[in-house]
Amino acid sequence: QVQLVESGGGLVQAGGSLRLSCTASGSMLSINAMGWYRQAPGKQRELVAIIFRSSRTNYADSVKGRFTISRDNAKNTVYLQMNSLKPEDTAVYYCNADGIKDYWGQGTQVTVSS
Repeated sequence: QVQLVESGGGLVQAGGSLRLSCTASGSMLSINAMGWYRQAPGKQRELVAIIFRSSRTNYADSVKGRFTISRDNAKNTVYLQMNSLKPEDTAVYYCNADGIKDYWGQGTQVTVSS
């Protein structure tokens, strides 16, 4: 089992920055990738960024050049640095660990005001 705890969400003005953190506990041996997803009201959950065991990363087109995913293996923590935030980035952001099973955090709200 893997448990994920997110932190770092909040309210920020457009153009501002936030950094989300996701700390994992439990057995990480079966985890192939960790990612950040988001879900805005009335919309489907979408992939924002993902980092694989190999350290390869992928980003949604809408966040390329603005968001950066990284990890600290010693702390079992994945980060999402979000810069130049836009109102359309407003959503609940979820951490995901992808392995034999999918694991999800509880979500953290990010609100960007115009």
